[in-house]
Amino acid sequence: MLVRFGYVAMSVQLENASPSRTMTMANFSKLADREAGLRRLEKLAEGNLRNTLRLLKHNRYMGVHVYRMTSKLIPLATHEELRDWNPYPVLAASFAEVGDFVRKQGMRVSFHPDHFTVINTPRKDVFEKSVNDLDHHVRMLEEMRLDGRALNNIHVGGSYGDKMVAGKRFVDQFSLLEPRIAKRITLENDDKTFTAPETLAIAEEVGVPMVLDIHHDAVNRGSETAEELWPRIMQTWDRLEWNVVHAADSELKLPPKIHVSSPKSDSDPRGHADYVEPGPLLDFLYRIAATTPALDVMIEAKKKDDALFRLMEHFRMLEGEGHPIRVVDGGTVEVGG
Repeated sequence: MLVRFGYVAMSVQLENASPSRTMTMANFSKLADREAGLRRLEKLAEGNLRNTLRLLKHNRYMGVHVYRMTSKLIPLATHEELRDWNPYPVLAASFAEVGDFVRKQGMRVSFHPDHFTVINTPRKDVFEKSVNDLDHHVRMLEEMRLDGRALNNIHVGGSYGDKMVAGKRFVDQFSLLEPRIAKRITLENDDKTFTAPETLAIAEEVGVPMVLDIHHDAVNRGSETAEELWPRIMQTWDRLEWNVVHAADSELKLPPKIHVSSPKSDSDPRGHADYVEPGPLLDFLYRIAATTPALDVMIEAKKKDDALFRLMEHFRMLEGEGHPIRVVDGGTVEVGG
């Protein structure tokens, strides 16, 4: 099984490369010249896109092929008071440059919209804001000219006093999304409410791939284990529209993705630690290796790319000791059964 590792948004090793530089609405409101303020926001966004490209080049140099982009590329992009602002034309060239690099290098990129993006909310205004936020994320991917392999990962949402009703509401309200938004969504189990089996059932019903978070599964265990669910989870990726269209070319088929992190402490088991404890991850990888040709793993650790590289060092040590693992490059390993 070929396993590629990625990290989230920021690099610990690359200096002065934040892709999330922003301005608060409070500070924007203090500006006397609104148009000048909008140009300032666009300059910040251009800088964020330049730094995103720097991060992607850093990843290529280090052998990392999977990366989650920050949702904060364009400051205040979805704020209600700036609905008349259209920053995309000004940023078109910068977006295109990022997308061109991603395509040429064969990288896998994604977004993870913030927690306030909730499809199953009972409030109409929150649902409308969530759809607007998803539209913004899809628009950024479209501006990068990236195909359906570039996806937006979200959670099912809250239980709102009745988890069964909340799950059904997700299905009902998901059907209201534009196809261009719906086909870019993956669904992830969370650490408090919707377990992996519950999330999988909803993903199957609406026809989207499921991203398994093995840390969330450990702290919010369902009726079936991750290993038991895995064949069904893989099938959700086989049903992905882009994969079906391009099924004849196995080189282009998008592998399933999982998330990995480690508990911050015994007192805060849901929090994310600085680094990844290899044991639980390896246990899972060994169990699924025989049935899974390829897998992508997003590391959600506080130390970002440093956590990834430390994990790769651990794999090199195991390889030297004769374990069924082979390091392919700076962000990829081959795992035996």
